[in-house]
Amino acid sequence: MKACYYNYEIYCNQVGFMNTIERRHKIIQLTIEQGKVEVATLVEKYNVSAVTIRSDLNYLDDKKLLIRTRGGAIARSSISKELTIDEKHCAQHEIKKKLALTASKQISEGDAIILDSGSTTAELALCLHSFSRLIVMTNGLNVAQNLLTANGVEVLMTGGTLRKTSLSFYGRQAEDSLERYHFDKAILGVDGMDFNAGITTHFEYEAMLNRLMRSVAKEVITITDSSKFNRSSIHKICGLAEIDTLVTDAGIPDSYAQFLERNGVQLVIAD
Repeated sequence: MKACYYNYEIYCNQVGFMNTIERRHKIIQLTIEQGKVEVATLVEKYNVSAVTIRSDLNYLDDKKLLIRTRGGAIARSSISKELTIDEKHCAQHEIKKKLALTASKQISEGDAIILDSGSTTAELALCLHSFSRLIVMTNGLNVAQNLLTANGVEVLMTGGTLRKTSLSFYGRQAEDSLERYHFDKAILGVDGMDFNAGITTHFEYEAMLNRLMRSVAKEVITITDSSKFNRSSIHKICGLAEIDTLVTDAGIPDSYAQFLERNGVQLVIAD
C-alpha cells in the first residue's frame, strides 16, 4: 500500500495535480512522522522552488502546525499523526465497537442521517442492520460497504473525489449532493478534540464537508474514543460547544465532561 501511495504522489507532482493545500498537508504529516524536515529535501520531493517551500513552512508555523527552524522545521508534539484507514480500524477497535453500539441508540426508526467517513462510523454502520426504515447518506466508501446487506437502510453516497488513504469522498460534487437534502442527524467522527482547537480533522476538504454536514442536519452527534482528547489535528470543524451530543468512553477527562455539561451538550458514555 505504501508503494502505491508513493507512486500516486509522484504522479500528482509530475502532472501538477498537487495543489498548495495538499502539499502543505503532506508536509505536516511528514514532519510528524520524521520529527523534522529540511527545505532542500522538500524541494526535491515536491518538485517546487525553495521559495515556495519556505513560504509553506512559514505559513504552517504561523498556524502553529509546526515549528520553523533554520533550514527546515520540526514537529509540534500537540499535533496528532494521521492514520491510514487500516491503522484506524485496528486502533482502539473494541472500544469503537462499544461506541458504535451506544451511538446506534441515538438513532430512531424513520430517521434520515449522515454518517461521516471513518473507522468508528464504519462500525456504527454494522449496528444499523436491525433498522427497518432508515435513510443514510455517507461520504465513506467503507461505511457504504458495511450497509450493503442492511435491507431496511436506503443508502445514498455523496460522490466526489475519492481520497484513498481514508476511503472518503470530498470536493464540490460531494458538497452539492449534501446541499440538496435535509437530515435529522449528522454523525461525525473526529481526529482530535481540544479546548482551544475545538473538534478537528487532518484534511482541509474533509473539514469543509463536515461543516456542511452540520449545517444540513437538525442534530449533530460526535463519536470518538477518549484517546482523541487533548489532541488537535490540522483543520477545525467546529467548537466543542457547537455539537448537540458527544458519544465517548469513560476515559473522557473530567474537565471536558464539565465543559460539555455547562454548555448544554449531551454526554453519552459507552459502557
